[in-house]
Amino acid sequence: MFSIVKYCLIILYLFIPTVVVADRDDNSDDSASFSFFDLERRKDQYSKSPGYAVFPYPYSLPGIGSGLGLVGGSLNMADGYTDAYVILLGGEVKGVAGGIADIHLVPQRLILDLGYSDISKVQIMNFSGRGMDTDKDDFRLLDLNDTVYYGGRVTATFFERRFEVYGGLYKGESQLDSIRDKDGNIIVAAQGAVRESVKNMLIGARLDLTDDYADPRRGFRLNMTRYSSPTSDSGPDFYFMDYNMSVYLPVGRYSTLAFNVLRSDARVKQPGETDSVVLQAEQGINCTDPTLTAQEQQFCLEVINNTIAHNTYGTATSLGGFSYLRSYPQGRYNAAHTRFYGSEFRWNLTDEFTPFDLFVMKDVRTAMQVAFFLEFGSTADTRSHVGDTWRESYGVGLRMVTASGVVFRADFAYGHEGFEPQIFIGYPWEL
Repeated sequence: MFSIVKYCLIILYLFIPTVVVADRDDNSDDSASFSFFDLERRKDQYSKSPGYAVFPYPYSLPGIGSGLGLVGGSLNMADGYTDAYVILLGGEVKGVAGGIADIHLVPQRLILDLGYSDISKVQIMNFSGRGMDTDKDDFRLLDLNDTVYYGGRVTATFFERRFEVYGGLYKGESQLDSIRDKDGNIIVAAQGAVRESVKNMLIGARLDLTDDYADPRRGFRLNMTRYSSPTSDSGPDFYFMDYNMSVYLPVGRYSTLAFNVLRSDARVKQPGETDSVVLQAEQGINCTDPTLTAQEQQFCLEVINNTIAHNTYGTATSLGGFSYLRSYPQGRYNAAHTRFYGSEFRWNLTDEFTPFDLFVMKDVRTAMQVAFFLEFGSTADTRSHVGDTWRESYGVGLRMVTASGVVFRADFAYGHEGFEPQIFIGYPWEL
């Protein structure tokens, strides 16, 4: 498998100078061509097209839970750019999330996004080890109580959103309640577990030489982001760098071939706690409790060992979920180093400007899309072992693109561990 540098150089060499496409006027005899360095935007990058949506949301979030929620959002409010949303969750995940996005502190120059979530109950998967060498059912379930996460991000944007710099700060807290086996049976209940806190800071830059910021059909973009997590409680002081590049090649008048490559690497400046006994005491559990079976003791220790690995190596961007390797649960594969390669054929069935008002949803539809995708990813705690094992995802998706900037997405993905349907907002590879 090519390294990310070779992959990017090949894409740049082959496609950036000039791409010839069958996208021409009826009166033109020759195919149109374009240069990635001279791309005009297809439309205004600061739409004020209003919209709203209120609808029940039956969710199934692999690795998190399933149930029924209620989603409400108002887009481009009061003839401006600002959006607001709220999500009420019931079922296996209980809580509320909301946010305000695109607050223009300086119109079309300085933009603020704010978010908050308060989840009273959630289960997450914790596999027996990090990296790629675990089986589908080789996981435990961690019950977390009172998980709170909040923060904001400021973006300075220039040249019709072709270049941006951004920074953000997010904080969170959670508390372990119990560890269960994959069937939901309690292995050990936490007694007096500490309430863990985390602080995440990010700073980055984005170069966007595409024909549209929200719905690109040609061009390329590059994101470079540094995420840092200072020492909190017994955790490590570490950061990780994400390098994310996407290339968009037009096919016909309206459709697109999209390619993405991600490299993510963590570096620990100061390791966290690695004493298993100390970590067990913090979590209010005893993995050597004689009342536990040998297998239950092993399961309990595997959870602690994953914490030790995180405190030793740090954790980069994970694979699985809505953006990378979509046929796997959220956070399915995680470690200190990640490589990902993705491709999509986005077949736009329509190119339109059609207002719609369905009582529970109002906006302007600009495209209906079918997407076919293929992805590969690998992760490991040591850089030399990244690529020893790869996993793939492939499938089909349905999308509706709106003038307010929202992309409604339903993906149906297949992979080594089976089939996974997903419903989400926004294109993949952008989270």
